Amino acid sequence: MTDNANSMWGGRFAAGPDAIMEAINASIGYDRRLAPQDIAGSRAHAAMLAACGIISDTDAAAIREGLLTVLSEIETGDFPFSTALEDIHMNVESRLRALIGEPAGRLHTARSRNDQVAVDFRLWVRDQCDQVDAALAALQQSLLGQAEAGADWVMPGFTHLQTAQPVTWGHHMLAYVEMLARDRSRFADARKRMNQSPLGAAALAGTSFPIDRDMTARALGFDGPMGNSLDAVSDRDFALEFLAASSICAMHLSRLAEELVIWSSAQFRFVKMSDKWSTGSSIMPQKRNPDAAELIRAKIGRIFGANVALMTVMKGLPLAYSKDMQEDKEQTFDAADSLMLALAAMSGMVADMTANRDNLKAAASSGFSTATDLADWLVRELGLPFREAHHVTGSLVALAENKGCDLPDLTLADMQGVHEGIRADVFDVLGVENSVASRMSYGGTAPAQVRAQITRWKEVLT
Repeated sequence: MTDNANSMWGGRFAAGPDAIMEAINASIGYDRRLAPQDIAGSRAHAAMLAACGIISDTDAAAIREGLLTVLSEIETGDFPFSTALEDIHMNVESRLRALIGEPAGRLHTARSRNDQVAVDFRLWVRDQCDQVDAALAALQQSLLGQAEAGADWVMPGFTHLQTAQPVTWGHHMLAYVEMLARDRSRFADARKRMNQSPLGAAALAGTSFPIDRDMTARALGFDGPMGNSLDAVSDRDFALEFLAASSICAMHLSRLAEELVIWSSAQFRFVKMSDKWSTGSSIMPQKRNPDAAELIRAKIGRIFGANVALMTVMKGLPLAYSKDMQEDKEQTFDAADSLMLALAAMSGMVADMTANRDNLKAAASSGFSTATDLADWLVRELGLPFREAHHVTGSLVALAENKGCDLPDLTLADMQGVHEGIRADVFDVLGVENSVASRMSYGGTAPAQVRAQITRWKEVLT
């Protein structure tokens, strides 16, 4: 460690740690990403110290201008980061001292690295919540565009990946719009709860200096200061909530990615993926591989892993701060990067993909997808108890299977051989178009309902 680094410790160590200790102790390799938040926190702190008469206005002005210079150097790539100085806080303060001299040493008055890192990290996670929300809204718009284009396109709805009932393409797309809306609400809820400032809690017990924590909280956009100094420096709930919300969101992305992989296969041919989001095979010229969807599906594991990793770090820590908490940022940074990349890629894929309307309808028309419509008709028109209607329908499905046809292809005589009360108008409910049009309950798959939901979401997303 350099003499300059030792001076940051107030001469506590006669010699620097060896290379192994330096490597395990340093976080500057990744926490340099907190530079904008660190400098914003320091500027707010310096302004408050001056307003409270703890440092002079002259020193505060020098600190403010010096920090702006440091930020400019970082943004242009000219900042001399040093592993020996451990973290972003000490790197910034060391450079500030080189730029403005003695006033830099007054910046850390009434502050500890414990509350400093807590405010920096909280500001960074808060910014990520805002960025994720914007990315989720963009993906919702992509899905909404697909839904509007195919509001009345019939496709099979699945349970157990088996054909269940016909639905519309627009209805399926809107299901993901709903999921992403819940994701957005989770991030918004987490953001609201994390929007309290730990700055001024100092090391763990507060400070004897007459500081104004409300002032720094307002300057940094917080709703107010945290009410307990021990909690302020030891809390990482905000990062855990971000990771938890990210994990649920990532799960939704993985489900959609899985469907895109299946739908784009030669066996389904429901969608064609744009060349922008597909790759070819090195030896099989016929292939179009949905690599972007597959990579999204895989990256989700990193987000899940980050969530578990930070929970594991925090589970055994006594109050207040422990060095274990240095492991909070790298996991969260990686998860945030993975989520933002997955959202951007998914938004592009959805916007560019082309649904095959004919193949969707052909698939919807097979697999006895209107069996439930037949059972409902038997209940509604013939007054059969549903269980009996279910049995009659099952017998008709078995008959169609034996004849190698679908339900609409059976003759009226075939049907009356199973139940003599069946009339010719039963065929009105057996077509997939009629099936989806009849699902007019709120939130149902009928094109009229789908278009109503599209209108609602357009209003929500504007």
